[in-house]
Amino acid sequence: MFALVRTDPNAAKKQEGISFLLIDMKSPGVTVRPIRMLEGGTDLNECFLDNVRVPVENLVGELNQGWTYGKYLLGHERTGIAGIGSCKQQLARARQLAGQQGLGEDALLRALLQARLAQFEIELVALEATALRLLAPGQRSRVPQVEASMLKVRGTELRQAIYETLLDIAGPDALPFSAEAQFLEFLDAADDAPVPPELASVAANCLDARKLSIYGGSNEVQRNLIAQAVLAAH
Repeated sequence: MFALVRTDPNAAKKQEGISFLLIDMKSPGVTVRPIRMLEGGTDLNECFLDNVRVPVENLVGELNQGWTYGKYLLGHERTGIAGIGSCKQQLARARQLAGQQGLGEDALLRALLQARLAQFEIELVALEATALRLLAPGQRSRVPQVEASMLKVRGTELRQAIYETLLDIAGPDALPFSAEAQFLEFLDAADDAPVPPELASVAANCLDARKLSIYGGSNEVQRNLIAQAVLAAH
């Protein structure tokens, strides 16, 4: 793992006195504890460091300059978390599932859903244009900062909104298999047709997407960074 660790507790500013270290996860004193997520997965973990010793050659860059490197990496991480490709993929999935669920048979539902998906398309075009502008040749030498925060906030909100729409489209069929089995048993209807596999994961996907607006720096923190940048510019 890499870690930003305080190496100078007497630094003049809290952003200074931090170094960038590489830590072998097999080092004595490193303990990893999985965090059980809402959908049942464990792809996030707690990591405990108990008197872990790290060789000096594992220092990346200069001593006490770790936050400079960390900001650079966070900018690229937040740009990636925007998930433009994932937004496109899930939007196409929503259109496909809407047709399979027969929502097109109800004129009102069809109109409301079409308006909702069209709004997502518009926002996605704007999101992609911002990302491409950031990656343009004249911009490559810059460290992505406020633009990356903008992409992270809007991209994660858009992905969550698309997943919520998928949940609405799937309806009760989005229940996880375990919950569905209990529900069918309660209704004494265990002989009902099974849920199509393309719908069975919708609820889990929606729940898993809640973390998108937290990691990489929560969206609340990103809004503060955006506001500070705008105020500084004026």
